[in-house]
Amino acid sequence: MATTIHIDDLANPVLTDIQRMGVDFGESRHTELSVDAVCDAAASATGLFDFGPEDFRERLEVQLTEMNDDPDRTGLGRMLMFADCTRYMKNRLRINDLLRRHPEILDLPIEKPVIVVGLPRSGTTHLVNLLASDTRFRSMPLWESFEPVPDPNEPLSPDGVDPRWTRCQQNWEAMVAGAPLVAAMHPMEPDHVHEENELMASDFSNYNLEWVARAPKWRDYFLAHDQTPHYAYMKTVLQILQWFNPRERWVLKCPQHLEQLGPLLTTFPDATVVMTHRDPVAVVQSTATMLAYGARASYRTVNPQWYGDYWTERIGVLLDASLRDRGLLPAGRTVDVFFDEYMADEMGTLERIYAAAGIELNDHARSEIDAYQAAHPRGHAGQVTYDLRNDFGVTPEQVRSRYASYFSAFPVRIEVL
Repeated sequence: MATTIHIDDLANPVLTDIQRMGVDFGESRHTELSVDAVCDAAASATGLFDFGPEDFRERLEVQLTEMNDDPDRTGLGRMLMFADCTRYMKNRLRINDLLRRHPEILDLPIEKPVIVVGLPRSGTTHLVNLLASDTRFRSMPLWESFEPVPDPNEPLSPDGVDPRWTRCQQNWEAMVAGAPLVAAMHPMEPDHVHEENELMASDFSNYNLEWVARAPKWRDYFLAHDQTPHYAYMKTVLQILQWFNPRERWVLKCPQHLEQLGPLLTTFPDATVVMTHRDPVAVVQSTATMLAYGARASYRTVNPQWYGDYWTERIGVLLDASLRDRGLLPAGRTVDVFFDEYMADEMGTLERIYAAAGIELNDHARSEIDAYQAAHPRGHAGQVTYDLRNDFGVTPEQVRSRYASYFSAFPVRIEVL
């Protein structure tokens, strides 16, 4: 039986020794959050200087300025922001360098992907990992998404392990040590299938910043701009991954696609789209709890109510956009997956998806899926419990009222919370 965990110090965190050491170290350092500092660090690390089109600078400037202007962001939070942006910039430099040397990559087709689209915390991660266990699919593990182009000067380890995998494993171990309940809420092991919007990060345009920082100004900027060029950039990076490790069909997933169905289907017009549905209140309480817990080392004050309010509205924006653009989804290649039905019959859900995608769910694929399920029982890292009333000062009914249009459109089962 899974261990039940309730986080009882969201508003007033009791830091572990490791968390306190990290916060203290961050306060002892000066981190310059500027576009030039990020570019210089990436160029120094890679020996490359072709950043490609300069329009990224405006987007990165918006992100860094918001972090700079927030006095509640800790020194450690600033360090983490700089490290992420530098990694993205190093990837950008290596992507540009590889394409310069191998322009034929841009001719590789990405055909008929199966793309899982749905709210965060609605089963999308588990579903895409089930699909990816069928080795006929090409999927993207976390380690590959974090560094899609290897350093040509960095050899494999003596035992044949990619150093990118090793770095990702070290990052995961550090995350578990610094935020020990992360494993129970959102596994991030190196081989875990990750979201392709990570690939847009090197073009500095996706909604990832909202998951690691309080970034309403970036949200507004992001939503005010057409994301089609950045989806095209993401496809280019997928072509690079396809070039390194070819496979016939991709399986992808990202909640961000809910509000970007136009750019998504412009980029992948022959996709099969799998849209998950779950009571948004369950999504809000899970998301707000996870992010408020994760903020304890990055912010001086956590303010759980901010996370409850922000993600109640942010989930509403995602759902409203999905309703607005529902007509863009391809007839015959769209599968709606309701969370309770999926939990009750995972294989039946997969059968519907395979049929829509025109792929045979053969005995070998079933055995691979069965093996994944056996090796990854749900809740094995512990089950976090949630309390909207006490942790966020709001009732489930108050949160649910934001989503009346969505409930009118889809018969989503209201969860007892």
